[in-house]
Amino acid sequence: MSEWIRIAAVEDCPSGEARECVAGDSIVALFNVAGEFYALDGICPHQGGPLGKGALSGCMVTCPWHGWQFDVSSGQHQTSQSLVHPKFAVRVDNGEVFVKVSA
Repeated sequence: MSEWIRIAAVEDCPSGEARECVAGDSIVALFNVAGEFYALDGICPHQGGPLGKGALSGCMVTCPWHGWQFDVSSGQHQTSQSLVHPKFAVRVDNGEVFVKVSA
């Protein structure tokens, strides 16, 4: 079963920025790309770096610990086609950002 959990207000994550959030038991990296919100698992698969604290350039986030890069819209790692980082469905409703998590 899945549920929608509020993780931020739209104004908390301005365009071009990333934010680390918590949704239930999950750490979520929230990204605002030109007004479109995306969310990935917040833990980098390399060595556990905080993706929500990474640098966002367009749709590309760079992990602040070791430079791994992911497309925030798809979760695709930039040098390994076989590595796709888990993402969350995102919904914006009345100025609030929600992600869908498994309960």
